[in-house]
Amino acid sequence: MLKKDSLQLGIILGFLAPLLGLVIYYFAVFYTKYVGFMEFLGYLKQYRSLLTGVSSISLVANAILFTIYINIHRDKTAKGIFAATLIYGIGVLILKFIIK
Repeated sequence: MLKKDSLQLGIILGFLAPLLGLVIYYFAVFYTKYVGFMEFLGYLKQYRSLLTGVSSISLVANAILFTIYINIHRDKTAKGIFAATLIYGIGVLILKFIIK
């Protein structure tokens, strides 16, 4: 799967990696405080500044994936990861500034 070079694979990876980053952030920061995952998502909705920080940390996973795929010359997959990152980032901005 990692040797395949396709835009679709990049988009899939680009959407899954930030979710994995979000889960890792939850376990690293909130799980030790006995906060449930749904409660954590409620915090993200309630505190917009927390949403921005968590999103930035989650997108680090995409930056790592993008770098890996660029370095192994899988450019179509890297383009998909980049496209997913842009969509994810725009979605976070919409959630932060437009949806109240």
